[in-house]
Amino acid sequence: MDIRFLESFLTVADCGSIAEAARRLNVTPAAVAQRIRALEVELGQTLVARVGRTVRPTAAGMAVQRHGPNLVKAARDLRAIAADDLPAGQLRIGATATALTGQIPEIIAALSVRVPQIEYFLMPGSSVDLYHAVLAGDLDTALIMQPHFPLPKSLGWITLRHEPLVLLAPEGLSIRDVHATIREQPFIRYDRNQWGGQIIDRYLRLHRLTVREWAELDALDAIAAFVGRGLGVALVPDWAPPWPEGLRLQKIRLKDGEIRRMGVLWDLLGARIAAIRAFVETCQSLAANQAASEEHR
Repeated sequence: MDIRFLESFLTVADCGSIAEAARRLNVTPAAVAQRIRALEVELGQTLVARVGRTVRPTAAGMAVQRHGPNLVKAARDLRAIAADDLPAGQLRIGATATALTGQIPEIIAALSVRVPQIEYFLMPGSSVDLYHAVLAGDLDTALIMQPHFPLPKSLGWITLRHEPLVLLAPEGLSIRDVHATIREQPFIRYDRNQWGGQIIDRYLRLHRLTVREWAELDALDAIAAFVGRGLGVALVPDWAPPWPEGLRLQKIRLKDGEIRRMGVLWDLLGARIAAIRAFVETCQSLAANQAASEEHR
C-alpha cells in the first residue's frame, strides 16, 4: 500500500472536500481522487460518498479513518527507526505565516544540503494550532510564538527571535504622541485569536487606550499593506523580513511594549528525533548568523 493514498483519504475524510484536501496536500484534486480510487481498489471497499458538495466516508471509510492515522504514523517512523539514530525519514514541520516567508525557506535549503536523506512535510497555521499539533504528535516541530504558559516536559523550546511591539503609521502622518495617535487614528487590529494579537490587546488594556477599530485581521502583511495605503494605524510585532515591498509607512518601536518571542518547538519523544535535532541545530545556526548580520547594519 502506498502510504500517500491513505494520507490523501484521511485528509479528505477530515475536511470533507477533495478540493480542500488537494490544497492541504499541495497536489491537484484529480491526483487526490485518483489516489482514493486506487486505495478503494486495493481494499475492495468504497471509502467515500458524495453528499451535495461535500465528501463523506462510508461505513468502511469510517473504519479506515479510525485506524488509518496509526498506520500512517508507523509508516513514517519506519525509515527513521531503520536509520539507527541518523537523520532520516519524513520531518513534519509547522510554521506561522511570517516564519514561512522569513525563515523556513532558508532553514530547509540549508538542512537539505547538510542532510539530504530527510524528506519534508510543511503545514502552515497559527501558533496555537501548531502548538497543539506538535503536542498531539501530528507534527515533529514548528516555528511559532512562544506560549505564555509552561510547556509540558515532552516538548523542547528554543527562542530564535525577539520581536518588539511597533506602531505602524502612514508615511506622512505627523506623530508627536504615540498613545494619542493610537486613540485618534482609525485602528487596524491584529486578530485577538492569535497569541500575537493578544499581546496587542494586553498593551491597549494596560494603557487604557480606546481605539477607533474598523478591521481585525489575522495576516500581518495585510495589516502593513492597509497602513501603507493610509487606511489607519496598527500595533504589530516587528516580524522577520521580508515585509511586503513598496510600503509607505513609518515604524515606531514602543519601549514599554511586550516582546514577542519566536522560536522552534519540538517533540522530544518522537521516533524522528535525530532529524528533529538536525532541524533545531540549523534553526539556531541561521538565527545566530542573522542576529550577527543585523548588529553590523
